[in-house]
Amino acid sequence: MFRGRSRHTLDAKGRLAIPARFKEELDQGDNDCLVVTNHDVCLWAFARADWRVIEEKASNLPQFSRSAHTYLRYFISGAVECPIKQGRITIPPDLRAIAGLKKEVVLVGELKRFEIWEKDRWEEEFQRVRESFPAISESLSELGI
Repeated sequence: MFRGRSRHTLDAKGRLAIPARFKEELDQGDNDCLVVTNHDVCLWAFARADWRVIEEKASNLPQFSRSAHTYLRYFISGAVECPIKQGRITIPPDLRAIAGLKKEVVLVGELKRFEIWEKDRWEEEFQRVRESFPAISESLSELGI
């Protein structure tokens, strides 16, 4: 599982070092690449096996649903396999542009995936979720979390 937050630097070619604790998780599943896609104002990165589960579910969406088309056109069509080479991945320019990634980024572990944020956007988002956390954690506790 991916957990924790860490700051990293993208080089001019969009290469990102994967933290050792994330690499250990990927090594357990014999993963040699990540699937990275756009989501909202950040990127989501998945181990290939976890991405396959999403694709399988997406392939069963109703063919004539506008919501399904929107999901497929944005989230699924944005997915790119990013091979892990020497502990790094290269994030394609179009995904970097969508997420506003410049040089400083933050990786945010979220169990079966991790997010890749532009540092300033992450700081704004973290402040927002920090303020709403008490109410949300209370409602989730009612669900047993």
